[in-house]
Amino acid sequence: VEAHMNNPLIKVRFLPYRNEPERLATVKQHLCDFLGAGTGGPEQYRGRNMPEAHRGMNVSAQEYMAAVDDILSTLDKHKIDEHTRKDVLAIAYSLKDQIIHV
Repeated sequence: VEAHMNNPLIKVRFLPYRNEPERLATVKQHLCDFLGAGTGGPEQYRGRNMPEAHRGMNVSAQEYMAAVDDILSTLDKHKIDEHTRKDVLAIAYSLKDQIIHV
């Protein structure tokens, strides 16, 4: 989420969170839990489903790919293994129709 907040293409979507640290912490936790659960980790995702979470945001394909690139870059930065990276990428691609232009 920090990478998203610094990405010129999508940071405007995250500006409201800068002044709401509790809400920002919740978004960060949801992303970690969602990806952790999706890649076989012990995390349990308790947030809304993807269409509900992104409804009305009208996320473009370009914005979506920028977010995916941010996530993959963050995984690289933290030296996450290739298998997990592939799992995360598969999750991202499986969800794009539930997020783009919802």
